[in-house]
Amino acid sequence: MSLLVVGLSHRSAPVSVLERASLSAESQAKLLQDTLAAEPAVEAAVLATCNRIELYADVDKFHAGVAELSTLLARHSGVGLDELTPYLYVHYEDRAVHHLFSVACGLDSMVVGEGQILGQIKDALALGQELHTAGRLLNDLFQQALRVGKRAHSETGIDRAGQSLVTFGLEQLADGRDTGVWAKGKRALVIGAGSMSSLAAATLARTGVAEIVVANRTRARADRLVEILNQADGTGVAAHAVEMAAVSDELTRADVVVSCTGATGLVLSAEAVAGALGLDFDPVAEAPAAPVPAPAAEPDEQHAAWVENGSATAIAQARAVRRIPAQSTGPVRLALLDLAMPRDIDGGAARLDGVRLVDIESLAEASADAPMAADVDQVRTIVADEVAAFGAAQRAAHVAPTVVALRTMAAGVVAGEIARLDGRLPDLDEKQRAEISQTVRRVVDKLLHAPTVRVKQLASEPGGAGYADALRELFDLDPQTVAAVSRADLNDPNRGRS
Repeated sequence: MSLLVVGLSHRSAPVSVLERASLSAESQAKLLQDTLAAEPAVEAAVLATCNRIELYADVDKFHAGVAELSTLLARHSGVGLDELTPYLYVHYEDRAVHHLFSVACGLDSMVVGEGQILGQIKDALALGQELHTAGRLLNDLFQQALRVGKRAHSETGIDRAGQSLVTFGLEQLADGRDTGVWAKGKRALVIGAGSMSSLAAATLARTGVAEIVVANRTRARADRLVEILNQADGTGVAAHAVEMAAVSDELTRADVVVSCTGATGLVLSAEAVAGALGLDFDPVAEAPAAPVPAPAAEPDEQHAAWVENGSATAIAQARAVRRIPAQSTGPVRLALLDLAMPRDIDGGAARLDGVRLVDIESLAEASADAPMAADVDQVRTIVADEVAAFGAAQRAAHVAPTVVALRTMAAGVVAGEIARLDGRLPDLDEKQRAEISQTVRRVVDKLLHAPTVRVKQLASEPGGAGYADALRELFDLDPQTVAAVSRADLNDPNRGRS
């Protein structure tokens, strides 16, 4: 196994960089195809969420793989390599497995313990399967990550350590008050009908808002979400859908707005928000100050940022450029929750009288000091155990084709000798022939049993990959036969499907 991951997240990069580096669905597909076309990679998968972009690959060269994957991330994200490099982290082999399993358990999430990441990992695997870029290693890895994440949530109280990004965002909007009390009787506008927007709508309904209006570019998806909301038991919420063109009118009647679309530009400008509230808007006065540029990193610092997750260089630069919109004072007339990356709502809206804006950036700041539950240590133990088990299983799987090829060769030898015996002793009856054949096979099986069992045990240990090579040399196995067994296993249509 030569698993490599190169990525950036809310822990290593400021939101301003994550926002610019976000990948559309089309860009993700092209990134995977180009990664597979690159020489060092034979498999690839991309995990792209609102607060992380990670490229996973099975590579045959570490340094060449790091350079190639970093270059591809920069090319497809549109952020220059020199600018992107200080915020990148790199994990290799067991550390890469540990990272993904930790991500799947919610340990690396902006809100520790949130479970939505499992759906995003499943989507990443599905895309790799659809494009045929995820082979044996990444299929096994992502499938196991999903199982580890589910195990962490079922066996521990990690859910108590945090909640979904939506719930956390609503708590920030409530500003210390009980969210149920804060939401009661409010009229909510949800912009978007994807997975995050659907989660937001369902959370708002459970929280106790009186009405939810859903606006989406594709009206059918908005209608479907409204149908689900209206069929939900126990919420009593009234929901209906509108066209995106009606957002301006709906904004004048809304108390809270949650937006999460895949748009590449702003969905709500500060001017539109001001107009909905009947406020005068001066674009010059409301324009936010330009962000402080990140200092250029020296080559050694860039390498440290690559290799060490959350390196001091990357974190310092992230903090240097992070900017939180200044909030207006006074009673809140309109609460805005922006969960999109890149952002949907103009940060300048936060400066308008009566507006409170919470976005990914402010959530990152608010969650930095969130208390960690004791269950987190238990999840870390689960992750460590699962990483060891996964590594052992992968090493054992590496020797399996060689064992199969050895037994195939032995079966061929037995068949040849039985055929030769038939030629020399043609008068043997069927019972005698069957008894001789069974005896020869038993002898061969007993001779091969101990070495094949032992080589599987040894191969599962760290550094055990060489035992397969030794077995091939000792028994003079044809490498093409071993490769054919591997291909047959890889091409099994029932293997690795979610």
